[in-house]
Amino acid sequence: MLYRVDSSEIDKLVFYLSMEILKRNKALEEADLRYIWHPFTQMKQWIEEKPLVIEEGRGCYLRDIYGRWYLDGVSSLWVNIHGHRCREIDEAIKEQIDRLSHSTLLGLANVPSIKLAERLVQITPEPLSKVFYSDNGSTSVEVALKMAFQYWIHRGEKNRYAFVCLENAYHGDTIGAVSVGGIDIFHETFRPLLFKTYRVPSPYCYRCSLGLKHPGCGFACLERLEELLETKADEIAALIVEPMLQGAGGMIVFPEGYMRGLYEITRKHRVLLIADEVAVGFGRTGRMFACEHEDIRPDFLCLSKGLTGGYLPLAATLTTEEIFDAFLGEIQELKTFFHGHSYTGNPLGCAAALASLELFEKEGLLEKVRDKESILKNWLQEIKELKHVGDARGIGLIGGVELVKDKETKEPYPYEEQMGYRVCWRARDKGLLIRPLGNVIVIMPPLVINDSEFEKMLEIIKESIVEVTEKDMST
Repeated sequence: MLYRVDSSEIDKLVFYLSMEILKRNKALEEADLRYIWHPFTQMKQWIEEKPLVIEEGRGCYLRDIYGRWYLDGVSSLWVNIHGHRCREIDEAIKEQIDRLSHSTLLGLANVPSIKLAERLVQITPEPLSKVFYSDNGSTSVEVALKMAFQYWIHRGEKNRYAFVCLENAYHGDTIGAVSVGGIDIFHETFRPLLFKTYRVPSPYCYRCSLGLKHPGCGFACLERLEELLETKADEIAALIVEPMLQGAGGMIVFPEGYMRGLYEITRKHRVLLIADEVAVGFGRTGRMFACEHEDIRPDFLCLSKGLTGGYLPLAATLTTEEIFDAFLGEIQELKTFFHGHSYTGNPLGCAAALASLELFEKEGLLEKVRDKESILKNWLQEIKELKHVGDARGIGLIGGVELVKDKETKEPYPYEEQMGYRVCWRARDKGLLIRPLGNVIVIMPPLVINDSEFEKMLEIIKESIVEVTEKDMST
């Protein structure tokens, strides 16, 4: 039997449901402002605005609580590889939940962590052969720093207590990682808490701290490193570097040959090399690991972010048999590496990571990234012509567009003008979520983004830069 529903009743129901949704949304926004302290966010400014609350993800898109979809142009902070709600990773996690969600690695082992460790050793540069798990990029770096320091103690060289890092470096936010950071705006506040490090110039060719120009400079920045190690190598435990590109420092792409030169200098002076591939690993640069571009074989490799495809917090620090063997001894010798985390080797994270790595092979993802790289490189050349773009650089599917107030003098926009954020806010209005690094607009989409989505993303960025730096500034 059919019943006729009065259209006015339907309208009332729709109105009621809409009011309930709006009520719920407002409650969520108010609760966020009341309870959450957001990272890298000036909260005074945040609480004066309406927060953007994300509720759903699908492919390369995110949906807010009002039903609007946005292209995820920053891979949910550089972690997402295969898109949101990736069926294969979803199923791997669900299957693992039915078996085991967590079991400590302190005195026990678990199946997914064993399988993942074996797989990581297979795909990373030789001679890396041992895997130590933690839970995020900062902790993977902490592990490498502490291992390097303790290694030399076990070798009888107890004066090696210092580390070398690059200017503009970022390796995380825990105290050890901050100690080897080179971005004063992030790190200077904590200077009294930090251990001894030496900073050397980074190959930031657009703003060379030595006042030189590449390639005529002859890698003078590497000469400074050589000079340092010639006099200080016996007190240095390790040098840490983000291979091929400094991420949070402003998407600074290294010129060809720099990374190889740095590697050879560390080998010459017996200084351990820590490769921080938290941001650049897992296909971001067009190779599985950025070290592969110039055949770098580090003593430590730090991994996180894309390790699980952007699903769960998991990190790994890989090292060599030589490093590992130095920690072997009798109980009374206290050579144990006294470091660990509650969620070390979490089975759910490891299951997600295994599924992610399988997708790289199944989908031929690295080849697809290299194909799309030409789209980015052509666009970067084009956008360099804009009035307020000082430099545009990239590698793989990573890009950075540096905005300047004056193109001829390279004068940057003052920090308080928030030019990068204003461009990103304009892009949000157009349906794209990106996040700047000061005056640098960051390009870091999920690796599975298709050509049309990628071109749309780049077009929105260009439009937003023009509208904010040229049209807005002219009024």
